[in-house]
Parts: sequence; C-alpha cells; structure tokens
Amino acid sequence: MTAYRYTESGLDNVIIEGAHALVDDAGESCVTIPNVNDLHKAIAQEIVLRRSAMLGRELRFLRTEMGITQAELAALVHRAPLAISRWERGEIEIDSNVETLIRLHATDRLGLSASRLAEAIWARRPVA
Repeated sequence: MTAYRYTESGLDNVIIEGAHALVDDAGESCVTIPNVNDLHKAIAQEIVLRRSAMLGRELRFLRTEMGITQAELAALVHRAPLAISRWERGEIEIDSNVETLIRLHATDRLGLSASRLAEAIWARRPVA
C-alpha cells in the first residue's frame, strides 16, 4: 500500500492513499481503483465546494464528468466555445458569475450534495 498520484483524472493534486499496485500480464505495474465513479464524484464535490477560484483543469474535469462538450457548456453559460477552451487551458480566468453557474449546474447534473453549496458560493462573493 502506498500513495498514488491519480494523474489520469487530468488533475495533478489528487492523491489516493492506500493504493495497491498490481502487475499486469505484460509485467507492468498498475494501480486498480475499485470504485472510480465514487472517486470522481468526491473529486467533483470538492471542486464545487472549494472557496477558491476554479482552475482550468478543474473546469475540464467537471465538464467531462457532466458528459458535455465545450460547445454545450458554452451554450449553457451563454459564452462562445472559444472562451470555454481558453478557460480550460488556463489562458484566461473563468468569469466568476459563469463559474457560479457551472458549480450549480455540476451539482445538479452530477447529483452532488447541495447542502454546503450556498455557503461556498456566498464565501466567494466579492467583498465591497
């Protein structure tokens, strides 16, 4: 058992503690994740509830988990598909109002817990 950096998620900060490495038929070491769907749901929940601004790779993770294309997300948030692409690549910051809509949509679409969502959104408001 060891810590495993789960880069296959597209995120570089997901570490699975207690991962078991196996050796496949080709002699390569690999890690199996017994319940990847719940793992992805937990990752999505943490992204949605985190108070800091969403990073591009986190937006891509949520969009992929929701099963929608950049064009479909662009239509949902009334932006050009190019904006979504640029946000995901980290070229420009995600508009904070649009980010709130994305968090709400991801919560609904992925069946995430909404009990702390209002608190997280409120905490992200600009201080006057």
